[in-house]
Amino acid sequence: MIGRWSIGCLSAALFVAPVSLAQPAHEHAAKTEITRAIAVISPTKGNSVHGVVTFEAVENGVHVIADVSGLTPGKHGFHIHEFGDCSADDGMSAGGHFNPLGMPHSMPSSDKRHVGDLGNIEADKDGNAHLDFVDGMMKFMGENSIVGRSVVVHEKEDDFKTQPTGNAGARIGCGVIGIAKPK
Repeated sequence: MIGRWSIGCLSAALFVAPVSLAQPAHEHAAKTEITRAIAVISPTKGNSVHGVVTFEAVENGVHVIADVSGLTPGKHGFHIHEFGDCSADDGMSAGGHFNPLGMPHSMPSSDKRHVGDLGNIEADKDGNAHLDFVDGMMKFMGENSIVGRSVVVHEKEDDFKTQPTGNAGARIGCGVIGIAKPK
């Protein structure tokens, strides 16, 4: 009897457990207001870029702070891409620029731009770059949500003209944007 009871309970647990644990991530996120997000930048194959980008909700948008190292001196395209997938050696699994509104590629100060257009990050002579600004277009929820997407650092400067990429070249660093612990 104990053997049958144990097998029956185990079968019931295996049948019930997946149903009770199967809560989609977006339902969990909807119950908790997202106030912070983070992306840890790792290098694509053959590169040495690494860093951290934090995103925090503020009154007039999202405060973005990026610290990136391992760059060549100068400007590098810096964008949010449509998929939270940095698994490809060349970063192409991240897809194109995040553009839910169907706008042309432009500079971050433009009202008509991709939500993912963050411009350039500029590295000093030692290959270190810092960026600190507030963006009024990106969000943590809804159509313009950046959560679950990726941040990509490019090899060249974004020219803000070439459609749809800014002619910024190869993807040298990539990090998925995830929900960060609230302060």
